[in-house]
Amino acid sequence: MPLHPEKAYKNQDFLSSPAARHIRILCEYEETRQRLREHGVKNTIVMFGSARINSPEDSAARVAELKAMTDRPEDYDAQLKKAERAVELGHYYEGTRELARRLTEWSIEREGKRSYYITSGGGPGIMEAANRGAADVPGGKSVGLGISLPFEAGVNDWVTPELAFEFHYFFTRKLWFLYLCKALIVCPGGFGTMDELFESLTLMQTKKIKKPMPVVLYGTEYWDKVFNVEAMADFGTISHDDINLFFRTDSIDDAFDYVTKAIEEQELQIPDGHTGL
Repeated sequence: MPLHPEKAYKNQDFLSSPAARHIRILCEYEETRQRLREHGVKNTIVMFGSARINSPEDSAARVAELKAMTDRPEDYDAQLKKAERAVELGHYYEGTRELARRLTEWSIEREGKRSYYITSGGGPGIMEAANRGAADVPGGKSVGLGISLPFEAGVNDWVTPELAFEFHYFFTRKLWFLYLCKALIVCPGGFGTMDELFESLTLMQTKKIKKPMPVVLYGTEYWDKVFNVEAMADFGTISHDDINLFFRTDSIDDAFDYVTKAIEEQELQIPDGHTGL
């Protein structure tokens, strides 16, 4: 009786093996490309930021929960201080949500012109705020480029389901952050946010990204403390002209105006769907 061996592309043990790593990388590139194309996503506005900055309501609820404890853990004071600090940072969540809402509304109202989709890392915190802001607009859709991590529970609930992705490799995820990106808004964040910001600025500085791509650093108090780019220029490790690669602001209005004006100028230079990479 003839044998019917399992086809290679159905062999999960092989596909999960080190030998098939290049196939998995290709899948993360091509499946993403096909799905974005299927849903007409050609242009994105990418929003980065901390997974640890929650909504004011959630942060306040956590403080109330801690204060109501009768059996307090040894690190109670540290937990309470952290929770109260999170309440103070909640305005960044609200600002991100409002900015994403306004940009989504602006895109939808441009009937007959190019559409721009808010895109985040798909996780909680600032990423959730970006997707939530897009969802606040009737008909608003957004992309979530998630990453499998041991301490994050998948893509947030505000991502449009058909535009939700989960990556294994950071570098394929970062490619899709920037490949269709026409504007980048960076909110306060940690190592991951810094990694994404510095890689983007490096690609712009070295002209690997050839398209004009406005970059907004939202939250001047934070960025002025953690990113002393003027000192880098004074030391000579970057050019003083590199400081002009981004725009710092606390104003939702200014961020909105800066991004939309830059995008409208881009449209005169870049064909629709052209990546500029």
